[in-house]
Amino acid sequence: MIIVGAGAAGLCAAITRAREGEKVTLLEQNSKVGKKILVSGNGKCNIDNKYINLNRFHSQNPDFVAKVLEGYDFPIVEKFFTSLGLELVEGKEGKMFPMSLQATSVVELLEYEAKRVGVEVVCDCAVTSVDKKGDTFTLETTQGTKSCTKLVLTSGSPAAPQLGGSNSGYAFATKMGHALIPRHPSLVQLCSEEPWVKGCAGVKVTGLATLYANGEYITEKKGDLLFTNYGISGLAILDLSREVSTRLANFDYCELNLDLMPELSKEKLTNLLLQRVKQESEKPLALWLQGIINKKLISIILEQSKCKVRTEDALNRKEINKLVHTIKNLKLSVNDTKGFKGAEVTTGGIDTSEVNPQTMESKVVDNLFFAGEILDVDGDRGGFNFHWAWVTGMRTNIE
Repeated sequence: MIIVGAGAAGLCAAITRAREGEKVTLLEQNSKVGKKILVSGNGKCNIDNKYINLNRFHSQNPDFVAKVLEGYDFPIVEKFFTSLGLELVEGKEGKMFPMSLQATSVVELLEYEAKRVGVEVVCDCAVTSVDKKGDTFTLETTQGTKSCTKLVLTSGSPAAPQLGGSNSGYAFATKMGHALIPRHPSLVQLCSEEPWVKGCAGVKVTGLATLYANGEYITEKKGDLLFTNYGISGLAILDLSREVSTRLANFDYCELNLDLMPELSKEKLTNLLLQRVKQESEKPLALWLQGIINKKLISIILEQSKCKVRTEDALNRKEINKLVHTIKNLKLSVNDTKGFKGAEVTTGGIDTSEVNPQTMESKVVDNLFFAGEILDVDGDRGGFNFHWAWVTGMRTNIE
């Protein structure tokens, strides 16, 4: 058996298969295995999530996801890592991390176990073509021709090409007759052509981002909002970027409404501002607002609110209502994403209707298997994509 791609799914599949006595060769185009694992969770490796729920996974075939994950909740993954000698600890929102809080621990223990159980790990080996004649797969690689009777494609997606992400696995699969669901960047930063964002670059707030496409409400996410030279990032933005990517691909007009103070209701914020007004003060309104909000955001708030007064003593309830509305509904149009280079994962991939959810085997080509991100399944931020990788890697062991 040959497995193409030594990421999370590939390493897990290799170990699982080899433990069952299969002779496994694992090919990796990079000079080291697990390159994406190493950068995950800012180097701490958010390895999984304790609370696996189907609504945290996205696919055009949700029934497939349900069948794959049935019986494969977090405890199964935890048992796998315990068998490697890796202990896990829980962070916020059920996020699971190696106890060492080092992604290197995960990669090195996976690699050690793979080699211990007999997996031949071949790095700096890029696969350039795959053919099948009879029962034999023939792979042309940068280290010569290799052949096998069972092939597992765990070659990932074009997300993060700087870490080795590519479309190669899709190309091999389509050549052998598989269909693809359109791919788009996900968990990615968003771009805007509005000039004011550059002036706010570096500002970070905890907010609520609501997405509208062609004026229609789509979704909302709460968390960090980070203004940048190109647009906006932060955890809330990454969480809704999947929807933005797919809508932009359909040429929809996308706009974000940003609530910069989600912890305060409209009424509480209004009362707070009313209480702060001193009628005898001629303090410039821009300076007055610095008492509650980042200086860089004030000019755009004043502009979007169309507030007509410029000093504190001229404020009245009507003008304060305008300010409150804008602080809780700052508008930012979005025209693009940072693309696959900025993306953590990819939507779309191999059409899962052509894959057996029990074995990960192709229904189109005998003895061809898929695992991980190459499939049309992507998860939310927080360890869900890793869970998909580990489980599909394990699933390739079921006959």
